Amino acid sequence: MTCNCAEPLLAPGPLPVMPRRFFGRWFARWSARWSALFTAPGSALVSVLLPVLIVFGLTGCASPLPAVERTPSHALVAPPASALARIAGDAAIAPGRSGVWPLLQAEFALDARLAAIRAATTSIDLQYYLIADDSIGRPILRALRDAALRGVRVRLLVDDLYTNDMDRLLLGLAATKNAEVRLFNPVITARESTGRRVLATLGDFKRLNHRMHNKLFITDGAVAVVGGRNLADEYFLRGVRGNFIDFDLLCIGAVVGDLNRWFDLYWNSTVVFPARAIAQASSAEPLQPEAALRAAFEGATRADEVPSTSNTPAAATDAFGAARFSTALAERRFRFISADAVAFADSPDKIDPANHSFATQDTLSHRFLGVLDEAHEEVFLFSPYFIPGTDALARLRALRAAGVGVRVVTNSLAVSDEPLVAVGLARHQIELLRMGVEMYELSSTRLKLDSAMRNLLGSSIGRLHAKLGFIDRKTVLVGSMNLDPRSANLNTEIGVRVESPELAALVFGGFKVAELAGVYRVQLKPDGSSVLWTTADGDASEELEVDPDTSLWQRLRVMLLSLFVPDSQL
Repeated sequence: MTCNCAEPLLAPGPLPVMPRRFFGRWFARWSARWSALFTAPGSALVSVLLPVLIVFGLTGCASPLPAVERTPSHALVAPPASALARIAGDAAIAPGRSGVWPLLQAEFALDARLAAIRAATTSIDLQYYLIADDSIGRPILRALRDAALRGVRVRLLVDDLYTNDMDRLLLGLAATKNAEVRLFNPVITARESTGRRVLATLGDFKRLNHRMHNKLFITDGAVAVVGGRNLADEYFLRGVRGNFIDFDLLCIGAVVGDLNRWFDLYWNSTVVFPARAIAQASSAEPLQPEAALRAAFEGATRADEVPSTSNTPAAATDAFGAARFSTALAERRFRFISADAVAFADSPDKIDPANHSFATQDTLSHRFLGVLDEAHEEVFLFSPYFIPGTDALARLRALRAAGVGVRVVTNSLAVSDEPLVAVGLARHQIELLRMGVEMYELSSTRLKLDSAMRNLLGSSIGRLHAKLGFIDRKTVLVGSMNLDPRSANLNTEIGVRVESPELAALVFGGFKVAELAGVYRVQLKPDGSSVLWTTADGDASEELEVDPDTSLWQRLRVMLLSLFVPDSQL
């Protein structure tokens, strides 16, 4: 099930040093790095050093959030004659309907974002879990700055967990006229130190364990991108050590109105703070003057050219035959699928530990599981982090009892950037297989049997990051949500439901689902109480009794770490 990504290898960039998901996995991986650096087999250092650090962090004091006045603002939609607002008419999308197009290939997903920023005349609203200081994040921030300078209102909302050492960029953008930057559930102390931020987070764990995992991009209130990609190198195939196979959906028409309203709800929430107020609260010294912040931003982003894909000519059309969004804008020739679509997100209040009135039925996860009940023939799920909770297991069991086929694609232990997830899944794997759920795990080694994927990934590890659901191959679910306890209970998420057999067919073809390429199938052994991994893609046939492409030490280390992180944090 590889990605039909006929695009050249992108220039590599630095891999961000911190995992992208959430604190539970962040801490597990952080502690694993300490053990790798300071221990050898048989050493007692890890048993001494890590508990000391943990206790030190847990005894830290949480810094109070500053009292701030937030000026409410709401979505601005460009006039009908503007370039982005007229796309729906040019694409013949009827009023009340939505237009959608899959952004499977990284270069086309990047082109759509940059072209939309350049074409915006009225407003740009971005909401992301992560924007990095790298060859993707810096050019996007600079493009936002340039848009603000030409009079476009820019609102950037970023979750604050991974903004360490980003203040010079975020404050520089915020110091630009027409631009504002806000942070979701911010960290007050240690804004430039990864290690100190770990400890500060431990000191305020109950609050800071809840994160905004949403990914949403809106220009002129008329064009939106929603899906799995964060704004960092590895989500656009520029990572050195690892890259994500990901997916976004380009949207116009009625569904963008839903997305505008969801963005406004977050932007005006009391758990969101102006970036400048947080930076000032964390420092004993006054912030630099705005002119100095703008100059620092200019210096930090000047060297970054618009990201190019490689030294080879860029592909004129995507895997489905559609032109780049930038080309379509210039020629006013668009290819969209007309469909009924609706967007839904978790409330930002979901993160408030004191909010005991928050209803489970109002979460995106609950609604997603409810949509599964509509299946009559088949459910197909892509989830890079798959740990089914009690509710999900009950839904899947009911589907199988009704004769509905269920297939799940997730990452193998060897490729996952969050290997503890494999332990969480293993706790339920036998039960799932006994139900008759078909389980597949992505393998970077098998991905590279495909020449296009081999060229794309180079020496890096290929990992699944797309979050997709297909119901009877006519309902498509796209968004930021993983099928795990963290997405269900701790993080906020956003997603779009699209009724379109045409979209489902395109995405299935793009991921080469029918070929079973790039994956191992997980099956029960004849004894019914253990599993094996098999290949079935026509290139080879093998059976493995341990996780593919892993060493004994990898499996042992993950098993030991799993003792400290419960399913609820995965």
